[in-house]
Amino acid sequence: MTSFPDLSGKTVLQVIPDLSAGGAEQSVLEVSAAIIEAGGRALIASQGGRLEAKICQAGGEILKFKAASKNPFTLYRNIHRLKKIFADFKVDLIHARSRAPAWSAYYAARQRRLPFVTTHHGSYSARFYPKKVYNSIMVKGDTVIANSDWVRGLIETHYDIPAEKIVTIPRGVDLTEFDPAAISSERITALRQYWGLPNDSSCRIIFLPARYTSWKGQSLVLQALASLKAQNQHKFHVIMAGDMQGRTQYFAKLEKMHSDCGLTSLVNMHPHCTDMPAALKLADIVLAPSLRPEAFGRTAIEAGAMECPVITADHGGARETVLEGRTGLRFTPGCAQSLAIALETLIQMSPDTRRQMGQAARTFITQEFSIRRLQKRVLKVYADLLTVQSVS
Repeated sequence: MTSFPDLSGKTVLQVIPDLSAGGAEQSVLEVSAAIIEAGGRALIASQGGRLEAKICQAGGEILKFKAASKNPFTLYRNIHRLKKIFADFKVDLIHARSRAPAWSAYYAARQRRLPFVTTHHGSYSARFYPKKVYNSIMVKGDTVIANSDWVRGLIETHYDIPAEKIVTIPRGVDLTEFDPAAISSERITALRQYWGLPNDSSCRIIFLPARYTSWKGQSLVLQALASLKAQNQHKFHVIMAGDMQGRTQYFAKLEKMHSDCGLTSLVNMHPHCTDMPAALKLADIVLAPSLRPEAFGRTAIEAGAMECPVITADHGGARETVLEGRTGLRFTPGCAQSLAIALETLIQMSPDTRRQMGQAARTFITQEFSIRRLQKRVLKVYADLLTVQSVS
C-alpha cells in the first residue's frame, strides 16, 4: 500500500462551492479520505451536495458555508466566517479549489498566517482584464496545483509566478471501484434494462457521460451520428447521461435535433448515472467530445480503467489521458465529420482488437492516473508546507 506523509494532529480545510459529481468535487472526496488515513482531520467548507454522504463515510467533516456565492459582500463576510472556522477548528492548512471562495479563503488565511494551497482545476477564460484578475486568485497559493501539464502551460503563459511554485498533479481514478472484474452481471443487467438497451451483442453501445451543457458536445455527437445513420452501415445505440442543471432550453434543443435527425430509436438521453463503473463496463465506446479544451477530463481515465476505448476531442488535458491509436482515438475538436470517422473506426474494429485497446488503456491508467498516486502527491504538498511553517 502507498504510504502517505504523516499528518497526525493536523487539520486541513478544503474549500469548494458545492459537492456535486464533478471532477473537482470527486478530488475533494479522495483527498479527504487520504488526510484521514494519514492521521489528519479533513474539513470541507461547502454548500454541500451529492457527495456529502461519501465524504462523511470517509471521515470528512462538512461545514455548511456560502461557498458558491460570487456576491462581493458575501465574499467579504466569508473572510470573517472562515477566520472563525480556522480558530474554532484549529485549522493548519487551507486548500481552495474554486475562484469565488478562494478569494475569501486567501485573505482569511493570510490574516491567520496559514499555508494556502490552490488547485487550478479549469482553463478559466480570461479574454478581459477584469476576468484575468478574478482568475488570478488560483495562482496565489503558496503551492499551485495544476491538474494537467496543459493547465500548467496556461498558468505559465498568463501569469508571472515562479515555476517552482507550480506542481502538476493529475486527477486519479479508484482502480478498485473502477475494475472490470468487480462489476457483477446483475449490475450490468439492471442498467441495460433501465436504459432500455437492445439485447443484441452485435449492437455497439456508445456512452456519453456529461452534464447537459452546450460545450460538452452532445449536439456535435448527434450530427456525427446522423452521418453514420445515413450511411446505414453499422448498428449502434447511444446513451447520453448527465445532470441538466436547469438548462432546459438546451435539453429541448437536443431533443428536437435528436428527432429531426431520425435518431429517436438509436439515442436515449437520461439523467446522471449513479453507477458509472457498470455503465463503462457495459459500453463498447465512450465519448468525451467537449467543444472547448478540458483542463483534465475524468471520463477518459475512468473509461480507460474499465478497459473501454475512448474517443476524445484532440485538445486540452485529453492529449495526456488518451494515447492516440493505443488506448483510444482523438478527433478534430468541433468537427462532426472527424468524430464520425473515429466512431466508424471503433465500430468496425473487431471485438478482439477493441478489447486489446481497452486492456492497454487500463495498463496506462494504472501506471499514470491512480487515485493513490494523486493522494500521495497532494499530501506531500501539504506536508512540505506544514514543515516550512513549523520551521519559520
